[in-house]
Formats: sequence, C-alpha cells, structure tokens
Amino acid sequence: MINDIVADMLTRIRNGNLAKHQIVKILCTNITRNIIKVLKDEGFISEYEEIKENFNNYILLSLKYKGKNKKPVITELKRISKPGLRVYANRKELPRVFGGIGIAIISTSQGIMTDKNARQNGIGGEVLCYIW
Repeated sequence: MINDIVADMLTRIRNGNLAKHQIVKILCTNITRNIIKVLKDEGFISEYEEIKENFNNYILLSLKYKGKNKKPVITELKRISKPGLRVYANRKELPRVFGGIGIAIISTSQGIMTDKNARQNGIGGEVLCYIW
C-alpha cells in the first residue's frame, strides 16, 4: 500500500530518467492524472496513455529526452508538501522555481495548475512539488 501517491509518482519518474527508460508506469488516480496533464502541457513529458490492468488503472508515461546523449528534459523533481507537513501558499507567496525556469505544481480550489497559472488567476493553494 502506498501512503503518498504523489511522492511515489515523482520517484518513479526520477528513477526512469536516471535509468534512461522511455516509458514509466504510474498508478492512476485523479491527482496523478492532473499532475501528468500539467507536465504534458509544460513540455516535460512527450505523451501519456491510461491503461487498465488486473483491476487497477495505470498511466504509461513517455519520458522526454534531448540530444544524442539522451539528456533528460526533467533535471530534478522535489516533493514539497508531504502528508506529515502540508505547505500552503497564498497568491502573494507563490514560489518561483529558479526564477521561472522550473515550475511549481499547485493544488488549488480550481484544480491542479502551475504557479504561473495560479498567479494569473489570483489564487493560492497547496504547493505539491517543484520540477525543473
């Protein structure tokens, strides 16, 4: 049983990048599906597909690499808000990851979005993770 589904998803993506895998299999929940949609929109992954296997739903995630030596597009993933310590930010305190090079994924009342979109909408929320 997995207690922190977001940390598990980030760890699977990180391990897949380090091993230079093309496809990573992640357990499908509403929160992981929405985070992956944000990653796709921001260009960190190439594509994803939902599959059903033995009473469980999974997402097959295609990682993105650049150059001849297959350097991963995702350099680092960092979990911020954890089950033991939730981290919230209002609209004025939304974090900037490396001055805008990376993104912070925020869970807001209007759904999961990037820090940039949350700033434009003028809302805050729970800071789930940083990706750069």
